[in-house]
Amino acid sequence: MGAHNDEGLGGRLSFSAEEVSLAEKCAVLGIYDVPEASRLAFYGLWALQHRGQESSGIVSADNGYLYRHVAPGLVSNAFHKEDLEQLPGDIAIGHNRYSTSGASDGAHGQPVLIRNTKFALAHNGNFPVTTKLEKFLSDRAVSTREMNDSEMMTHVLSGLMEEGLDVDEAVKIAFPMLDGAFSCVAMTPKKMVAFRDHCGIRPLSIATLGDGYVVASETCAFDTLGAKFLRDIEPGEMVVFDEKGMHSYQVVSGKQKLDIFEFVYFARPDSILLGQSVNEVRHNLGKELAKEWKLEADIVVPVPDSSIPAALGFSQASGIPFEMAIIKNRYIHRTFIRPNNILRDQDFKMKLNPMPHVLKGKRVVLVDDSIVRGNTMRKIVKMLYRAGAKEVHVIVSSPPVLYPDFYGINISSQKELIAAHMTHSEIREHIGSDSLTYLSYAGMIRATNLPERMFSASCFNGIYPIKIGANADAIEKVHFART
Repeated sequence: MGAHNDEGLGGRLSFSAEEVSLAEKCAVLGIYDVPEASRLAFYGLWALQHRGQESSGIVSADNGYLYRHVAPGLVSNAFHKEDLEQLPGDIAIGHNRYSTSGASDGAHGQPVLIRNTKFALAHNGNFPVTTKLEKFLSDRAVSTREMNDSEMMTHVLSGLMEEGLDVDEAVKIAFPMLDGAFSCVAMTPKKMVAFRDHCGIRPLSIATLGDGYVVASETCAFDTLGAKFLRDIEPGEMVVFDEKGMHSYQVVSGKQKLDIFEFVYFARPDSILLGQSVNEVRHNLGKELAKEWKLEADIVVPVPDSSIPAALGFSQASGIPFEMAIIKNRYIHRTFIRPNNILRDQDFKMKLNPMPHVLKGKRVVLVDDSIVRGNTMRKIVKMLYRAGAKEVHVIVSSPPVLYPDFYGINISSQKELIAAHMTHSEIREHIGSDSLTYLSYAGMIRATNLPERMFSASCFNGIYPIKIGANADAIEKVHFART
């Protein structure tokens, strides 16, 4: 795929809803004033692969031109040596995508590039309301029928630039039209900007690298690149990188409301969010569970990989030995639709394999970070019993997921959520475990060592800090008793 090709790539990737776990929309990355910026962007995107696996892309700038390459799949598959050679320059932005708006295929790959204004943008987040963006474009005879939210935002900014505004001025003017969650990097041939919604729902940070700068969704990318963390971009802030250096503008007043699911599940454990180690917070989630619930068991077993820190924390606090009794095949990234249950079960077995010699005759505490639909947990519990477990006690290192998300997670319907329409005992019966335990909301907050006011916990409490428009009409208040 050539660097100049802007067309969609590949066929639609279809997955069984039963097999799809929680997924976060995207990762964004920006490199400014660093030689061979696209190569660094490639390695940075690799470090952020967990945030999106459907497509990967980079746009670079050199001698007044922008060059683009986007392809479906993982970073390692999307880029080859010759692709990076066609992305010259010392400015680059990159993106890994998991779709929550628009089709899950290459047609909406990012970064989005508008050639006539020489402008490109990468977006992490989601706009539950796009009315203002649509009106702006409609007033200028631009059709939005084939656009997703990220593309609408890009075309709005490009439209403002066509009217004579510089990119940073365009962002300031467009801010009131951006009704949703966004952590973005954007670029022109000589300038890069990074900006964040007024609640800071999705993370975005800055680092220095030599005389240049790196912007990334998570700090783990800085470690990979050898960059030095500088600071987080504040909610409502825009940071501009140009030939004069780095400049900051508080476009709107901000109030930090990071999605707490970043700590629970999404972020890599070696990242730092709001000054806190993700790995340490997940340890604390397990310790809080051990304080709240006393269990008689022989071993603590995590559902790999994101539940490992919480399981270690629970083991340490409870004194019950930790065992890696489930092995994950890390080379299986997606489960495609299968024509019958036998083949679907085969896919599951390819992902996770129990160790009978560890499990046989044991009372098992099975730790997972969340239960969304319940189907995967049901299979795991059955797998442990078949491997010889005497008892299986499921503990979850977060509260019940009761409400949908509209800020970039792939759960937009309350009907999908098992805790929204089943009681505690019905869920336990559905997954087939001897017992089921959730961490309390207060315990989750305590584990972060930060005040509740700094988080959006909409999936747990139904409070949405950024308006969600007509989506609110379909949400029902849920009262869930954990026991």
